[in-house]
Amino acid sequence: MKVSLFVPCFVDQMVPRVGLATATVLERLGHTVDFRPSQTCCGQPSFNAGYWEEARSVAIRAIGVFADAEAVVGPSGSCVAMMRVFYPQLLANTPHEPAALDLAGRTFEFGEFLVKRLGVTDVGARFPHRVTYHDGCHGLRELRIKEEPRRLLRAVRDLELVECDEPESCCGFGGLFSVKFPMVSTAMAEVKGGSLARTECEYVVSSDPSCQLQLDGWLATQGKRPRTIHLAEVLAGASP
Repeated sequence: MKVSLFVPCFVDQMVPRVGLATATVLERLGHTVDFRPSQTCCGQPSFNAGYWEEARSVAIRAIGVFADAEAVVGPSGSCVAMMRVFYPQLLANTPHEPAALDLAGRTFEFGEFLVKRLGVTDVGARFPHRVTYHDGCHGLRELRIKEEPRRLLRAVRDLELVECDEPESCCGFGGLFSVKFPMVSTAMAEVKGGSLARTECEYVVSSDPSCQLQLDGWLATQGKRPRTIHLAEVLAGASP
């Protein structure tokens, strides 16, 4: 397939290696990866802040950018949920609604795309570490993604997957939520971070870069052992 890579803002600005790892895995599987430089933010910050008119203009632009894409794949459950779930809501009852629904049907989170669209669980990766997995809220609750990343991790050579005791708890980031309610956000990070740390794993794997940054910050300030790593990096064979 020809896959159009959607690179979210967090990836572009803070963890570009995640985008590169995503492309690496897809290309190893024999697919052509296309990056469209005219793409921008998905519009989620404006949407979450209540600036829906501004978010609509961003959504309309994205629909145009990816109008002829065979498949759009992003390494962020949060941003993919914005495009797949909330674009059709934003543009309901407008001339852009059919195009929004069409794009939604062609847009996938990275791990979901591998398992559900390509039918692949074993990408030939090796990662000799003990890891646990953090479910980002948008991926889990909006996209209904739970088993796909775990199936991919179980197929990685020499990787030991351990479940934490708070697998579905939020990390507390929530984009603007962490800015508007920092004390609540930190308390939530303490609950989830503590759960992840109790696994005594070397790495916390996530499919959402924003969750990684939130958890990595809390774990580091507490002197806890696990470091975060994106699912795509694990599947690309990275071992920091």
